[in-house]
Amino acid sequence: MELMVTPEDAPCFEEAEFIDQLRAGDAAACAACIREHGPDLYRLALRMMHDEADAEDVLQETFLAAFRNIAGFEGRSSLGTWLYRIAANTALMKLRRPGPDLVSVEEVTEESDLGRLLPQQLHDDCCRPEIDFEAEERQQALRQALHKLPETLRSVFLLRDLQGLSTAATAAVLDLTESAVKKRLQRARLQLRAILAEYFDE
Repeated sequence: MELMVTPEDAPCFEEAEFIDQLRAGDAAACAACIREHGPDLYRLALRMMHDEADAEDVLQETFLAAFRNIAGFEGRSSLGTWLYRIAANTALMKLRRPGPDLVSVEEVTEESDLGRLLPQQLHDDCCRPEIDFEAEERQQALRQALHKLPETLRSVFLLRDLQGLSTAATAAVLDLTESAVKKRLQRARLQLRAILAEYFDE
């Protein structure tokens, strides 16, 4: 059985059967779930945590929580979307622990944290991180810039632009409206361009 890797709005019939196998505690189904969804969830965790060991912890806790609570999965979204939500929430909880500077997904304001303005001379596409993410030096610059974003914006950018989720799937993962996802994604891109402006000038 081929499982869905990219979360969609609702589970398909085959996935519903697969979820029944998970609920029954089928070991092969659990292994297949980890094999199919693990790589994407790990990449998300690594981009959020910036540490391989922490990302592995997030991945392990995600699947433990998912298998423990699969009986309560109501199927209103796909299994992938549900797993992304658990992984994102697990990572955010870990990120909040070190200090008080991080805020929850629900606590962002419309006008705060907009950062400095993007210099006029920069071309609109010159420093889009999703375009320049290939080069190693630019990867490092992007990682550092992402770490400076408020987690409310970083989560949306990671899911939407780097993980490639749709706006609807991102909204489902973060429990936001699609309008809120679009607004936060725009703000995240603007802040990243501002943070990276000096790097790309050089």
